[in-house]
Amino acid sequence: MHRRVFLQKMITGLQAMALYHMVAPTAAARAAIDPSGPPQPHYRPLNGTSLRALAAAKAHHGQDGLFLNPLGVPRRRKFGQLLRWRLLSENRFKAHLDAQPVTPVRVDWDNLHDHGGLSVTFIKHASVLIKDRGRALIIDPVFDDIFWFIEDFSPLAFDRSRIPPVDHILLTHGHYDHMDTATLSSFDPATHVIAPLGYDDVLQSIGMQRRTPLDWFDVYNDDRWEITLLPCNHWTMRNPIAGPNRALWGSYLIKTPGGRTIYVSGDTAWFDGFHEIGREYAIDLAIINLGAYEPRWFMAPSHMNPAETVTAFKQLNAKQLMVVHWGSFRLGDEPVHFPPMDLAKAMQAEGLRESHVDLKLGETLYL
Repeated sequence: MHRRVFLQKMITGLQAMALYHMVAPTAAARAAIDPSGPPQPHYRPLNGTSLRALAAAKAHHGQDGLFLNPLGVPRRRKFGQLLRWRLLSENRFKAHLDAQPVTPVRVDWDNLHDHGGLSVTFIKHASVLIKDRGRALIIDPVFDDIFWFIEDFSPLAFDRSRIPPVDHILLTHGHYDHMDTATLSSFDPATHVIAPLGYDDVLQSIGMQRRTPLDWFDVYNDDRWEITLLPCNHWTMRNPIAGPNRALWGSYLIKTPGGRTIYVSGDTAWFDGFHEIGREYAIDLAIINLGAYEPRWFMAPSHMNPAETVTAFKQLNAKQLMVVHWGSFRLGDEPVHFPPMDLAKAMQAEGLRESHVDLKLGETLYL
């Protein structure tokens, strides 16, 4: 029994290391946001290459089943940088941490079920339910805490049976705050799962047999939903021993049954491909992950900050912007409730306040 407990704790520790970005930025990436160093990008410029050409050339496919990030700066495994951040760095937001609100999530399911048109519900962290013309899908469902030592600031306070049946579960990547096997197991195992390449083993292990793996720019169409996996600047890892990027990651472009177009960024750092996406697709709503963006020396190669999010929104040429990936788990230095406030200031500064959909946990946007 003691051995079993020890092994379980060891496995949990390894999973937590994966969650806390064990693959740290390089010196070049840190210099990009270090005011004492020369300015350098924390992404790899496309230099005229289109995202489609990059994907067609399989620039994101490595050897032996590994995937590469052609949009990001090279990385090296620097566990010391993780320890430096978690144990030695001063958190400039420390004075605000005690004020982080616990927000039990409640959803007006009656109104949502009665609404026949398009609705977008921010459930928790990066979990979003999209419903249109009686059909629904859900993105990155995570309904409970992810590790016992990470506080859940948004416990669900509703009967989960009220969630409408979904046609599809969309997964953006394999980090534990986005792909939670306990939550996935709570769905009907016959539910169809759409995910980037490389997650069949995880999904098979929990009995989810209906799966469609997508590569970048692959399209799934069931005559109601049209779903395209797009490139983004991120990475993935579920097992630090096996190492990072044993599977792919991506953003989604979703055309709903009623004809609206929604862009879902998933986790992404800044990259210079948002213009191309905005030119190719007429986006009604951009849902961008905003959270765990501080400190910049550690987080910039993985997550956008509010200023970058506003610039991405402008380049996507979307009509409206909402942000998720905040309010539930403090995975960066900033308090869980800061991202929407920081974004509101950045949008106001750009004269874009009217385009900001300030959706709180459990709230629904009706379109």
